[in-house]
Amino acid sequence: MDAYQLADAWRNFKVYGDMESRDQIIRHYAHLIKLTVARVVPYPPAGMEWEDLYSHGAIGLIRAVDTFDPTRNVKFETYAIALIRGAVLEALRSEDWVPRSARDKLRTLERAWVQLEAQLGRPPTEEETAEAMGISMEEYRQLLIDYARTNLISLDSCLVNGDDDNENGNSLAEVLTAYEDPYEELMEREQMRALQQAIESLSEREQRVIQLYYYEGLTFKEIGQVLGISESRVYQLHTRAIARMREQLCHTLGIPVE
Repeated sequence: MDAYQLADAWRNFKVYGDMESRDQIIRHYAHLIKLTVARVVPYPPAGMEWEDLYSHGAIGLIRAVDTFDPTRNVKFETYAIALIRGAVLEALRSEDWVPRSARDKLRTLERAWVQLEAQLGRPPTEEETAEAMGISMEEYRQLLIDYARTNLISLDSCLVNGDDDNENGNSLAEVLTAYEDPYEELMEREQMRALQQAIESLSEREQRVIQLYYYEGLTFKEIGQVLGISESRVYQLHTRAIARMREQLCHTLGIPVE
């Protein structure tokens, strides 16, 4: 569809409830599903196939079409990607695909970061963290990669008040979109303020990684090309950034860190 036909389809669906126009809009934006899934999940977790993730992404796209208000000053693509991403992350959350042994190792890593930063008065280096944990640099870097793959919903767990069943909380993606209800707007502003403070606590390079991954939608490989570093190094920067943001974000919002 061209721009005129698309605008006509939106009008027919939102004003007159024409379901055929709704289907046309969904088909027009279907390409956003694979694009978003590939950026959210670099590697499908065990027990899930790409098609499973695409199906959940499709649910997010349909929700976006149904709830989008074309009269507001928000690009549909931005809104849709946020909801597709949220649907995929919720699917991963419900599957609980991270083994308990892996969770234990990742919690140990997080505790090491927190303890060392408190002792040193600055973020610890990779070498300092590996030494404190009693592991080799190779093992440490592999742990960082595993952390990046399994910690996709860390920030969401703080923004939804630490309750997987809380339907009133906002995911990270939803915080980055707008609400019209005054109470929701107030909550959104508070969450956005906490999120901004967490981002500002990061190093300049960590902030850049967060910006490129969450705001501009680049993959880790693409971020590495932009910054002139390896994909594994991007994993490391992202992992440390997320852990530090999660700690500060949950602290600011008064949510216990699991």
